[in-house]
Amino acid sequence: MSESGRRSTEVDAYIASQPPETRRALEELRSCIWEAAPEAAELMNYNIPAFALVDGGKRDQQIMIAGYAQHVGLYPNPDVIDAFRDRLEDYKFAKGSIQFPLSKPIPKALVVEMVKLRLSQLKK
Repeated sequence: MSESGRRSTEVDAYIASQPPETRRALEELRSCIWEAAPEAAELMNYNIPAFALVDGGKRDQQIMIAGYAQHVGLYPNPDVIDAFRDRLEDYKFAKGSIQFPLSKPIPKALVVEMVKLRLSQLKK
């Protein structure tokens, strides 16, 4: 199925409601996720955009994103964050989340790699 067939109007509305810089960063994250996981399905979960990496994927089978005043959040999975810990030193991160400040470019290649890793973990 094409990306347009799996996009969510609710996710579109969430992104459109954000300030311009946050909106830009969320669209970049969204496009990285689509690049890495073209079969993902968008939905809203916990009132933020989520991407089910497998059909009917529940919370631990999703990657989520969220917009804030100074950063955007990426919620890939604690295992993914552990795997990329050494490459996340320039960002604020915790067990399940990474903050990308709006003042810096989104590290697109890194985001794509993280999504691909999570996808491969789920397909085992």
